[in-house]
Amino acid sequence: MTDVASGAARVLELLALRGETLAVAESLTGGLVAAELTAVPGASRVFRGSVTAYATELKHQVLGVDGTLLAERGAVDAEVALQMARGARAVLEADWGIATTGVAGPDPQDGQPVGTVYVAVAGPGADSGGFEGPAGGPTDGKVAALRLNGNRSEIRRESVRCVFDLLVDVLLANARAQDTEQNGGI
Repeated sequence: MTDVASGAARVLELLALRGETLAVAESLTGGLVAAELTAVPGASRVFRGSVTAYATELKHQVLGVDGTLLAERGAVDAEVALQMARGARAVLEADWGIATTGVAGPDPQDGQPVGTVYVAVAGPGADSGGFEGPAGGPTDGKVAALRLNGNRSEIRRESVRCVFDLLVDVLLANARAQDTEQNGGI
């Protein structure tokens, strides 16, 4: 587990080494992910930009999240988070997209209690050996479901840290998979 500032720096360092770019889609974090990234000197080499889609309809209109999904499940949902990450990646023309959606409080939302958060990563995936999906095949993304405690500020801050940790984990796993593939499956 890392603190937020070192998580942002690690994300940017790993992506810079790979020559890849990052886009962000935020809801409950309201721009905190982008703020932490841009606080790191040299972030512009990697960070393309962000979309803060706080209103549910913007998740659909700007990021391309399926409207039926939003109507049926609400904005606090694992698939919504993944579609937000994919949407940021597409809209901002980045190699990787990350997203946050959830309930920071003080009240529940979409039938979800305070502290329910989903963070997601979308990347090159299937076209680069990527991630393993639920059925064992390649996919372009990964989602973490979180149940966070604390006040509104603490939940938002922990969400930022968790999305950075998820991306670092995915990037390191992706690098290991590519090394194994290049070395003949060793």
